[in-house]
Amino acid sequence: MRIYTDTACDLPKSFFGENNVHLFPLRVELDGQEFDDLIGINTDQIYSEIRGGKSPKTSQVSPELFIEAFEELGKSGEEGLYIAFSSQLSGTYSTAMMIREQVKETYPELKLTIIDSKCASLGFGLVIKEAVRLRDASYSFDEVVKRVQFNADHMEHLFTVEDLDFLAKGGRVSKTSAFIGGLLSIKPLLHVEDGKLIPIEKMRGRKKVFKRILELMEERGESLSNQVIGISHGDDSEAAKDMKEMIVERFHPLGVEVHVIGSTIASHAGPGTIAVFFLNKLYENE
Repeated sequence: MRIYTDTACDLPKSFFGENNVHLFPLRVELDGQEFDDLIGINTDQIYSEIRGGKSPKTSQVSPELFIEAFEELGKSGEEGLYIAFSSQLSGTYSTAMMIREQVKETYPELKLTIIDSKCASLGFGLVIKEAVRLRDASYSFDEVVKRVQFNADHMEHLFTVEDLDFLAKGGRVSKTSAFIGGLLSIKPLLHVEDGKLIPIEKMRGRKKVFKRILELMEERGESLSNQVIGISHGDDSEAAKDMKEMIVERFHPLGVEVHVIGSTIASHAGPGTIAVFFLNKLYENE
């Protein structure tokens, strides 16, 4: 079984080679130059440029990369699973679906399932990690697909950004949703609903936002002590560390994974973003 994903999952570059996961890079445009996310540009560069006033643009995976990988899969006769970035945030999923049908004309026996994760950042990454775990534990292809789809459907995203204008500029939230974002110390709290970013609350000060995130985790999460929780951050490792300590103290999870938000998501969310990911339901309560 071959597993495919893209760089919006915000897992470290080393993960893909070490776990035999084929990576499709989204693209980042900066100063008229286009780079492959994670491969041609690193996060330090992106955050430095954003803080310097630049506004990177992003685009979906190159169709040529899909054609090459899907044709190779068709020739191999193996089964393939591509877990894609939310279709509500990128055209990558729909392009992959279109390319799959195109490749099937030459390779009618192509065995490729494409899942619209409706997830982003490390919430997406945790779904990928579960797919790898299941594959390596020799689960059947159908069972891997079923469980991966379940986790994607039940992955909660809670996050706060320093400035909603970043998301509004890229069309990730409506301009009218970028409420009072510019006022001093007002912090928005957002979540993901059916793959879309939705502002849900606003409050004064980051400490209050973090406290509210913990309350929502308790309300929405199932058996948090039996999960690995994800935290991703927009080049703010200290805030991520504080969030991790609060989560560990309150919920005692199996583990907490912390990763920096990659170039694609950072280009829209901006520096200072803190996001937390967990499941609102466990597969068969295991």
